Amino acid sequence: MKLSEMRGLLAARGIQLTKSLGQNFLHDANQLRRIIQAAELSNSDKGLEIGPGLGPLTELLLQNAGEVLAIEKDTRLVEFLHEKFKPLAPSLSLPGGERVSDRTGEGKLNLLHTDALEFLKNEHRDWRDWKLVANLPYSVASPILVELACGARAPKKIVATLQLEVAKRLMAKPGDKDYGILTLLVQLDYEPRDSFKIPASCFFPEPDVDSACVVLDRRALPLLSENQRANFVKIVKRAFSQRRKMMLKLLREDWPEEKFEQAFAGLKIPPQERAEKLGLGEFVELTKVLSRKD
Repeated sequence: MKLSEMRGLLAARGIQLTKSLGQNFLHDANQLRRIIQAAELSNSDKGLEIGPGLGPLTELLLQNAGEVLAIEKDTRLVEFLHEKFKPLAPSLSLPGGERVSDRTGEGKLNLLHTDALEFLKNEHRDWRDWKLVANLPYSVASPILVELACGARAPKKIVATLQLEVAKRLMAKPGDKDYGILTLLVQLDYEPRDSFKIPASCFFPEPDVDSACVVLDRRALPLLSENQRANFVKIVKRAFSQRRKMMLKLLREDWPEEKFEQAFAGLKIPPQERAEKLGLGEFVELTKVLSRKD
């Protein structure tokens, strides 16, 4: 979809995009194709798109995946998408319960009109056979990723366009200034594979921040059991609650100091170490030690 077409469609329908919803639509055809290529889709894949907007990425997903679920919050855009894809007989779910469903040779589209973050919180769906491929609304990108990407039901691949600042956190390594809570919560289940910047001129309206697309693959084997996950989250959040403070002093608020001293010694972690210096593997091993029942 060319920029002129996007402007024309929005003007014809009297739609003014809302900054609070993080509505910056990607229109550049080269960048859209690049995202699809990164997703490595096949006819057996299920694609999840959050924030389809006017549907340029949705079209490519339908051409390359076997099934697509697109979740859109804005009523005005849902109405447009329903009209746009009605010739392809999509499946449409509306708040009132209306539902239309059919199939085409290109694939199956389910269009869901709801708040994506609330949907993910309340819908305990198994996403393991899905791939998230989306230009995520910047206002809620981080909480959506944490809600969707953490746990046994997480998608097998994530290809998401985000604020560059968030993308850097997802791709960060120990010692990087962007390394922190979001890094570890997502990397516990995902291996960062690639990222590429997308110029602001590729969006309408142009965002005030830089953007990037990240490619994350779900780990073949979980690093922790589901029972240990809560302790991992607790340790990471506490350890980064004051970045410049020694971890040992912060963590003793939740566990006996003696237990932590033994754990640090056993893992050869200096007692004065700060959280930003520890890698994912060290946080995982620390979680295992502290999860043991004495």
